[in-house]
Amino acid sequence: MKKLLMLVAITLVISFSSLAFGQDGGAIFKAKCAGCHGPEGQGKVGPALKGTTLSADQIVDLLSKGNDAKKPPHKKPMVAVSADDAKAVAAYVKTLK
Repeated sequence: MKKLLMLVAITLVISFSSLAFGQDGGAIFKAKCAGCHGPEGQGKVGPALKGTTLSADQIVDLLSKGNDAKKPPHKKPMVAVSADDAKAVAAYVKTLK
C-alpha cells in the first residue's frame, strides 16, 4: 500500500511540474526561442521580438502552423512546442518592451 501511495505521489508531482512548466512562457522562450531571438527578445540571428507588432494570436499561429513566407524554422509548425506552450510563449513575447 505504501508503494502505491508513493507512486501516486510521484506521478502527481511530475504532472504538476509539467503543467507549471507548460504555462511558463518565459522559460519556454528561453529554452526554445532565445537562441535565435535573444534572451530578452532583442534579436540575434532571428528578428527582434521585443515590441513586435504581431498579435498574440499571430504568434500562436506562426508557432503552431508555420508560414511559407518565413525562414526556417518558422516555415513549418514548431512540433516541439505544444498548443498550450505556444500560447504561453506568445503571452510572454507580448510582455517584452
